[in-house]
Amino acid sequence: MDALRLPDGPLEVLCVGAHPDDVEIGCGGTLLRLAERADLSLTVALLTGTPDRAAESEEALQEIHPGVKTHFATLPDGRLPTHWEAAKEHLEDLARHCRPQLVLTHRVDDAHQDHRTLGVMVTTVWRDALVLHFEIPKWDGDMGAPSHYVGLTTEQARRKVDLLNRHFPSQHGHDWWDDEVFLGLMRLRGMECRRPYAEAFYVSKALVEL
Repeated sequence: MDALRLPDGPLEVLCVGAHPDDVEIGCGGTLLRLAERADLSLTVALLTGTPDRAAESEEALQEIHPGVKTHFATLPDGRLPTHWEAAKEHLEDLARHCRPQLVLTHRVDDAHQDHRTLGVMVTTVWRDALVLHFEIPKWDGDMGAPSHYVGLTTEQARRKVDLLNRHFPSQHGHDWWDDEVFLGLMRLRGMECRRPYAEAFYVSKALVEL
């Protein structure tokens, strides 16, 4: 399996999530790897969430990459399709000064309506960036066949789970919030790309420079 590599030099990355914890669950391990770059500029935008939930995510993101720029909207959880115009305007405002080379966001076919809305919307706002669509495990059973992987070490995978557990106590009561769920998915994706662990992504469009 040949590896695709991001270009050397300064890298601007944007993560767009529907809810606090989406980014950390979907691509927390990848962000830990990216944070090893001295030239990383990271911005994270979350479209829904209470102030308490936003604070949880802020603390987790600052631990991953101190200096991360965060943008929190206060749109209603579970209602993004009916607040399409407000969500679009928030992202368009962000795009006026945030021009990333790499964007990480939800899958366009995610079973959750908020995730799915953003997955489609983001590609209409940042048309010239590489967009990697992450996956989030859920009871709907909507996992698919990824096109791209980011390999993780055992240490990175376990650090991701530790960050989730320490920074999101509000989610501990959910039956899907489980170390085995998070580690199991990363281990499965790692097996698929011959790495100890991995996070998987879906890419609908990419430019190949020859």
